[in-house]
Amino acid sequence: MVYTLLADLVLLLHLCFVLFVACGGVLVLRRPRLARLHLPAALWGVVIELKGWVCPLTYLENHLRRLGGESGYRGSFIEHYLEPIIYPLGLNRDRQIIIGVLLLLVNGAIYLGVCRRKLRR
Repeated sequence: MVYTLLADLVLLLHLCFVLFVACGGVLVLRRPRLARLHLPAALWGVVIELKGWVCPLTYLENHLRRLGGESGYRGSFIEHYLEPIIYPLGLNRDRQIIIGVLLLLVNGAIYLGVCRRKLRR
């Protein structure tokens, strides 16, 4: 029971991290100091997607689930939890690269706006 709860907490943390990577640039528009946290997180998210790696939080969650008597899952967090919502037909390597490039472009545009605003002051 404890391991299952810990696995669920890791899942929640992982989801929050993914949301922060994807949407954290918008928070930076309001609170520029968050860039110190968001830039490395966004870079990590882009690298994970472009390289096709699996986030270590996925391995931790699976390990905790197995310790709790459940079965883990294969693939990444995005493939397991978000793919059925975002890509019902399956996440392939091309789509994973598109996600990484979109993360880079969207966050790059936001940070360009933040930098321009700072330079105007």
